[in-house]
Amino acid sequence: MFGDVDFKKAMRLEYPEVIPTTVAVLPAMWIHHGKEIEYLVKQYPQFFGENYKVDYSDPKLIASGTYRVGRHVDEWGCVWDNVDEGMEAIVTEHPISDPEQVFDLQIPQNRDGRLPHGFMYLRLLDLVGFENAMVMFAEEGPEIETLVSKVLEYNKIQIESIMDRFSEMAVFGDDQGIQTGLAIGADRWRKYLKPCYKEMYGMIKKVHPNTLIYMHTDGCIHEIMPDLQECGVDMINPQFRANGLDNLVRVCRKEHLIPINLDLDRQMFPFGTRSEIFDHVGECVEALYLPQGGLSLNVELNYEIPMENCAAILEALEKFRHYKG
Repeated sequence: MFGDVDFKKAMRLEYPEVIPTTVAVLPAMWIHHGKEIEYLVKQYPQFFGENYKVDYSDPKLIASGTYRVGRHVDEWGCVWDNVDEGMEAIVTEHPISDPEQVFDLQIPQNRDGRLPHGFMYLRLLDLVGFENAMVMFAEEGPEIETLVSKVLEYNKIQIESIMDRFSEMAVFGDDQGIQTGLAIGADRWRKYLKPCYKEMYGMIKKVHPNTLIYMHTDGCIHEIMPDLQECGVDMINPQFRANGLDNLVRVCRKEHLIPINLDLDRQMFPFGTRSEIFDHVGECVEALYLPQGGLSLNVELNYEIPMENCAAILEALEKFRHYKG
C-alpha cells in the first residue's frame, strides 16, 4: 500500500481522503493459517488490493532468504540461523570477534543495490556482536569510527548503484532503539549514526529531490525522530508500545510536525479483546489525526494473533481510517 495515493498525500501533508493503512501478513501467518487468512484478506481488499493472492500450498513458495529454516551467511560473513519457518532469522555468529579485526574488514564486492532491514546501525551489531559494539561505542576509539565508516562506504556504493531506480518513494528499515531507549544513547547516536543517514538520504535527495523517504525503525526512538526528519526522512514508522502515545503526540504533533506510519500495538493484539482493539485504534487516531495528513496506520499480522483478533483489527482500521476529527 506504499504506492497508494492517500499514503503519499499523508507523507506530503496534502489532505488525504482517508487515513492510509499498511497491513503486512508475515510469511509464517500464511504457513500456519493459510485458508483462514486468505478468507480474511478477501473480506478487506481495501487493505490488500483486489488482486492480492498468496500460494500457501508449500512453505518454499512463501518464505525466502533468511525467512527459511536453516543457516544463512550474508555478504559480510554474518551467520543467520532460523528455527521457525516464515519468521526472520537472527545472527548467531559474528565475523568479528575482536574489535581490532575491524581494521582488516573487507567491504563486500556485490553491487546489487541490496540494502536489507538493518543496513546501517544493526549491521554494526551483526558484524561484531552487541556487547562488543556497546564497548566500542563507549570507548569511542578508532575501532568504532572505522567500523561505521566501512559500513557507510558500502551503503553509499549500493545506493549509487541503483540511483537511477529511485522514483516516488524510497523505503528503508533499520531499528535504532530497544524497548526503553537507544542502547548507545542519543548523544552518541547523533555523533556516529546521524551523519550516516544524513549523507545516504542526502545522496538520494540531491539527485531525486521529489523522492519521498520512508524509514521503519523499531524501539524507543522518539528522542531522535526530529533528527531523522533532519536527515531527510519524510515519514517514520515508529512503534506504539515502545514509544508511548504521549511521547509520540508531544514529539510529532506539539514540538514538531513529523509524519508517521504508526505501528499499532502488536504486543496487545494477541491478547486484547475486540473492544480493547477498537479502543486502541480509536485512541491513536484521535490523538494523532491532522486533517492535512501526517498519519498512517500500520499493522503486522502473525500467527500468535487469534483469527478473531485479526478480523477485529481490520474492522477497526476500516472504521477509523474514515475519521475526520
